[in-house]
Amino acid sequence: MAGGVVKYRHLSRSSSHRQALLRNLVTSLFKHESISTTWHKAKEAQRLAEKLITLGKKNTDASKRRALSIFYEPHALLPKLFGPLRERYADRPGGYTRVLRIEPTREDQSPSAILELVDGPKDMRFAMTARTIAKVRADGKDINDMTAGNIAKVTRFRKDGEVELERMVGRFSRLNASGDEGVEQVKKRKVYPPIEDSR
Repeated sequence: MAGGVVKYRHLSRSSSHRQALLRNLVTSLFKHESISTTWHKAKEAQRLAEKLITLGKKNTDASKRRALSIFYEPHALLPKLFGPLRERYADRPGGYTRVLRIEPTREDQSPSAILELVDGPKDMRFAMTARTIAKVRADGKDINDMTAGNIAKVTRFRKDGEVELERMVGRFSRLNASGDEGVEQVKKRKVYPPIEDSR
């Protein structure tokens, strides 16, 4: 059907292969709370992850059976989905995951991204906001509007968000005082193998 509206990304796979890929990505996301993949795969996996958390918030037998059919490791992940994650997102009306673009990591230079659960221990925006606050305080400047907006976003639905943010700001302040910025140096990978001279 030429010119039709595409309702989802096919990801150059058959239907069964696409479903297996998304199930695998979502299983890894709930296991590790943050995964790195291509941007298109992350956006498609985000849709399924949001639906799973909504099922976890419903907490009915039908929702448990549906989640059981999606996870590859259901007996390890169902208690997490219907326990800590349900409590974490009880007051949040939506937006349980976040996709952050990063530099391409694969050799074909496909757009890469990080898919993460928000308000968790690996929340990238929370850590970056704390680092910015520590740097601003060390320089003796005032917090700008963008940073104030980020502070409101990262602490809004997080339990004891202000206390945790201050704890992380203190951690970054100690790192700055010792001369360490708290960020590991990223080693650039060679995208293409070196060309050998065959003369």
